[in-house]
Amino acid sequence: MDSASGAGALPPDPHSTLVVPTNSTTPETIPGPSSPPPAVAASQPSRYESQKRRDWSTFLQYLRNHKPPLTLARCSGAHVLEFLKYLDQFGKTKVHVNGCPFFGNPNPPGPCACPLKQAWGSLDALIGRLRAAFEENGGRPESNPFAARAVRIYLREVREGQAKARGIPYEKKKRKRPAVAMVAVAKVSAGNASVATGSDQ
Repeated sequence: MDSASGAGALPPDPHSTLVVPTNSTTPETIPGPSSPPPAVAASQPSRYESQKRRDWSTFLQYLRNHKPPLTLARCSGAHVLEFLKYLDQFGKTKVHVNGCPFFGNPNPPGPCACPLKQAWGSLDALIGRLRAAFEENGGRPESNPFAARAVRIYLREVREGQAKARGIPYEKKKRKRPAVAMVAVAKVSAGNASVATGSDQ
C-alpha cells in the first residue's frame, strides 16, 4: 500500500549511479596490478556520504534552474520549502485528502485518486543531509536555510498531516519520571493514607 521512499528522496539522476564496491577476490585468486591498494578501497565514501553528495548536487542544480536563477548565498528557508514541494512529484507515498473515503484508513481496501507525495521520513532525512552539506561547503550555521524555523514547522505539519491521512496516531513520547521520585511519591501517599485512617478512628 503506502511505501516510504527512504533513501530515494530525490528524483533519479541519470548521470549519477551509486557504485557499490564488490569484492570479487576469492581465496584462489591473487589481486593483479589493476586492483586498488587497500588504502584506496578503504577510502570509499559511505552510503550516507554518497547520498549527501547527490542530494547537495541536486539542490544546487535546482537553484540553477530556478526562475530567476538563485545563488546559494541568496537561498532562504522559503526556497528550501519550494524545493521540498517540488520533490513531491517524485514521491511514492499515497496521502489521502480530506474528502477521500479512505482518509484515516491505514489499510484502504482499494485504489483512489489521492496524490503520491514524499514520505515525511524521507524529507526529514533529506533536510538533515542538506543541513550538514551546507556547513561542510562553507556555509555558516547561523545562516543555514535548511535549519530555518519555517522548514521545521513545515516538516512537523507534513508528519502530522500524513499520520492523520493514513490513520496512524502520532503521539509524543512521554518523559518517564525517575524511579526514585516514584518511590518517594508512593511512600508519601502511603504515609498520608495511614494518617487519614488513624484520624478516622
